[in-house]
Amino acid sequence: MLHTALRNVLAHKARLMMTVLAVCLGVAFISGSLVFADSTTAAYRAALSRNYAGIAVTVEPTYPPGAAAGERTSVLDDALVAEVAAVPGVTAARPAVDGSVTLAAKDGSPLRADSMMGRLAAAHLPDADGQDDRYPLTAGRYPRTGGEVALERGTAAAGSYALGDTVTLATDGPVRRMRLVGLVSTDDTRVTSGGTLAVFDKATAQKLFAAPGRYTGIEVSAAPGTDEFELARRIGALLPADRAEATTATATANQQSVFVDTRTSSYARLPMIFAVVSLFIGSFLIVNTFTMLITRRAREIALLRAIGATRRQVVRSVLAEAALVGLVASLLGFVLGLGVATVLPGMLGTANDSLPQGPLVIGPAPLLASLVVGVGVTVLAAWLPSRRAARIAPVEAMRTAEQPPSAVPSRLRGALGAAVLLLGAGLLVSLSDAKDASDENLRTAMAGCGILVTGLIVLAPLMAGPVIRLIGRLTVRLGVVGALARDNALRDPRRTAATAAALMISTALVSGLAVIDHSSSRALDSQAAAGLSADYVVSTRDTTTAIDAAAVHRVAAIPGVTTASAVAESTLSTGAAAGQVSGVDPKTVGDVMRLRFTSGSAAGIGPGRIAVSSSFARENRVGTGGRIDASIGPGQGDRARPYTVVGIYEDNPTARDVLADRADVQRHSFLRDSVQRILVTTGDGAAGDLEKQLRAAVDHSPLLKVQSRGQLVQEQAGVAGELITMVFGLLAIGVIISALGMVNTLAMSVAERTREIGVLRAIGMDRSGIRRMIRVESLTVAAYGTLLGLACGLFGAWKVSGLANGAIPQYTFALPWGTLALVVVLSLAVGAAAAALPARRAAALGPLRAVADA
Repeated sequence: MLHTALRNVLAHKARLMMTVLAVCLGVAFISGSLVFADSTTAAYRAALSRNYAGIAVTVEPTYPPGAAAGERTSVLDDALVAEVAAVPGVTAARPAVDGSVTLAAKDGSPLRADSMMGRLAAAHLPDADGQDDRYPLTAGRYPRTGGEVALERGTAAAGSYALGDTVTLATDGPVRRMRLVGLVSTDDTRVTSGGTLAVFDKATAQKLFAAPGRYTGIEVSAAPGTDEFELARRIGALLPADRAEATTATATANQQSVFVDTRTSSYARLPMIFAVVSLFIGSFLIVNTFTMLITRRAREIALLRAIGATRRQVVRSVLAEAALVGLVASLLGFVLGLGVATVLPGMLGTANDSLPQGPLVIGPAPLLASLVVGVGVTVLAAWLPSRRAARIAPVEAMRTAEQPPSAVPSRLRGALGAAVLLLGAGLLVSLSDAKDASDENLRTAMAGCGILVTGLIVLAPLMAGPVIRLIGRLTVRLGVVGALARDNALRDPRRTAATAAALMISTALVSGLAVIDHSSSRALDSQAAAGLSADYVVSTRDTTTAIDAAAVHRVAAIPGVTTASAVAESTLSTGAAAGQVSGVDPKTVGDVMRLRFTSGSAAGIGPGRIAVSSSFARENRVGTGGRIDASIGPGQGDRARPYTVVGIYEDNPTARDVLADRADVQRHSFLRDSVQRILVTTGDGAAGDLEKQLRAAVDHSPLLKVQSRGQLVQEQAGVAGELITMVFGLLAIGVIISALGMVNTLAMSVAERTREIGVLRAIGMDRSGIRRMIRVESLTVAAYGTLLGLACGLFGAWKVSGLANGAIPQYTFALPWGTLALVVVLSLAVGAAAAALPARRAAALGPLRAVADA
């Protein structure tokens, strides 16, 4: 029987090729994702090892809980550096002054200001030989005064800077301009992976990031054989209590490794989704292929049964055949996955967030996963056809016609499919009154969608007849060709349903996600527009930086500006939860924000009195007039104080979670007495170039964003980029696998109908008629799968909309007609393209030879 299985694989290798390709595609995503994650992790760790090369212990200052940035004074000075250097086992103690600086490119635009990795700044601290091994000089010289700066060469190239140019930069407020005097290099992954680096002289760096004569860290090198943990303990004994701490390089590297693992696992998540979808869709192709092969070999299997083969041997033979196909597909998929792993860094990285480069790391796990998944999916998908093969009786060897399927399985299928469909629909309907997108509701939605699709798959063979007859009303207008195509699609409803299933699943996924994405974008657009009445917003990129106080006055003085309301931003912690708090002026907040209060008003905001959003009130179970203990700014509940809630407003992205008195927020913010936003309203006499005037008023600071109301709305509504990528990625996968399935089905169908095609040719149908018949049949199957997929996807998106409506009150179910039309056109194009080769093969059959060979 093993010999028979091998012979069958070799005899039908062309027909099994489509199955191999489908499995290969899914395996490629899996192996590619795993290899990519391993390679990226290795590249990060290799870079980290270079960052910490020669360092055994690092000493860093610590600050009292809740201390504002302006009050954080380092205790690391030259005297402490000398004490650390004298500790037994220490060979060198090197101080460091590091911080963060945001640069502008030469054209004035922010330079990598949104980089996730870092906008680093450091001091040039030369060794005894005058060199700085951390930042080797590649051109020019190191800075010597407060008006000079050196840039990492990649940073300078990205900003189009050359030696001698004036560099615009900012740390936490006023803009500074310095002359570029040198270029340096570094192996720091935060810089090489899309960050920036500026190097200052020692005095300037200390003034910006610490204090005169103080450092932000000490890097300690140890003598060979010295235990770093013991060395850290010795150094820790010298440090002022609660003002500095010693950490081993191993512990620091381990912390970085956790970040690296989290980062790479999130990057590999999207390809894994594609892998699961492609394998799930491909499983239907496998089932269809083996079902058709077994139907073709019914007499052969019956003969094997007649000469003594048992049912178990028949099952094992088919499963062995599937395992061989899965093995080949797994190996090919693994090789293809190496290519996927090679291109993923370029696809997932951006100009602001590139990934480190390194060789591919090919471990045993990706290969093992490829084999287990590829072979496992193929064998599982072939299990049902193998059971059907085992039921073939020896007497079938004497039959020449295929027996119609029994009515009993159809009734069982109908009852089971209806029950599953109703269960899935019921779960989705139960979400109609959902108030939020909680984890429980999301799990219910996912389960309901999955069960709904499963129910459609079970019922698809029973629905094929009525739906295809309906579609056939259009095809019969093509004459005999259309009628024959309709009858061919109806000949085996199970085969038609299995062929259309791949297209149905991909269409359901794409249409449902597209509707949710479109509706969410419209809702976010509406929410942002509804929450903001200011015409312009000047803002920092995070709460750790600030707008220059003088810039607020300059903005207010621009002709045409009627209101310039400064907003201080920070965090507010209630112990159990945390939210974003906006410190506002109660007298002007109504002019720049559109607040819809369900109770209370903004007029009551003041010291110790806050207004909260509906979501925040619900999460913290507080109402108007109630009191809540909370702390503002860095630190935890040790600084909590009671606040009285004076109003509750509808969720508003401009107002954030909490509105408080600006002085209260500024007193406890990261940067004391700072503001992070200026909301600007203008009058009828405002100049047309007001945006340029606003940028000039803030001195073109790279720390700040100047956006019109329309630009801000567009930014807040454009948060679904990854979902859009997933939608079209899933569409591409569905198109490819559906095309493979249709090509395979049509090719095998042509082989089954050789005699029939020969008779059609003999009675006068020409080659073009044969081709049209096959194409129309393929289009009919594609239309059937598309209709089911659209119905499933739109119903699921409609019922899941309750979750989004609970989170975004402005959410309304809206259809993206353009995207849905594109899905339909592509689906039908798949049907037309898939029929090309089978139609040509059918048309090439000569009438006499076809009848003779059948």
